Amino acid sequence: MKKCLVIVNEFKRNASELAAEICSFLKENSVSSDIYSYDGSSLDSSKSAPVFKGYDFTVTLGGDGTVLSACRGCAPLGIPVFPINLGEFGFLAVVSPSSWKKDLLSYIEGKAFTGRRSLVRSEVIRDGKTVFDVCGMNDAVISSPGSSRLVNLDVAYNHALLGPFKANGIIVSTPTGSTAYSAAAGGPILDPSLDGLVLTPVSSFSLSARPLVFSAKGEIAITVKASRVDVGLSIDGQVNFDLQENDVIILGIPDYKASIICSTQEKFYAALQSKLNWSGGPRA
Repeated sequence: MKKCLVIVNEFKRNASELAAEICSFLKENSVSSDIYSYDGSSLDSSKSAPVFKGYDFTVTLGGDGTVLSACRGCAPLGIPVFPINLGEFGFLAVVSPSSWKKDLLSYIEGKAFTGRRSLVRSEVIRDGKTVFDVCGMNDAVISSPGSSRLVNLDVAYNHALLGPFKANGIIVSTPTGSTAYSAAAGGPILDPSLDGLVLTPVSSFSLSARPLVFSAKGEIAITVKASRVDVGLSIDGQVNFDLQENDVIILGIPDYKASIICSTQEKFYAALQSKLNWSGGPRA
């Protein structure tokens, strides 16, 4: 018998009622289940392993933020996520509340497609020691929290210095996260099946600073220089860490990936059109 964890976002209307219905459906199909009440606080991989350990797959009832939290915890354990959309966008929460039963049965029977997504690992080195190490599903953002003031950062790729950056911040996103904050800051949209990282400056002081796409095989190193404002690191907008001068943030792609059930290429491009009004035609 398989075992499933149903994560219920407490702030989503009717989520608890739907969770009970899903658990009943799972039992009818010889799958045991438990419910985890998610209050919006982080489920990062370093703290949430006990929550997910021992389960074969996870069902999330919420929006994309719930999926992000679940994926950070599930990915290191190789646990796939079945994301039912009770939010607004649904880039990651691709299963409609009206079709969950059909899609979930398809997965239980081994017929559903499962998409594999790269993550971005952020390791902070301070005085030669690792003081923070978390993987994100969408992005890692280095900026001044709650401020639009400039921060000073040195950026290198595979030990090749790209130069000093003076900007409101820098976003390092996965292909999955390329449709989020990075896109809003002018970064390119990548197909989520690709492996790579996108570096997007936020409101750079120099007009020459442009988004860059890097290979999955390399590492980006960002050093915090002297600044008049506080500087912080944010993972998926959910896990935050205060940075200090001379901290070095090493960013790369971990060996494992997140698995999202029913996350097909067709659904991704349909979401681009319906959620972001993307179009190549004259009426865009």
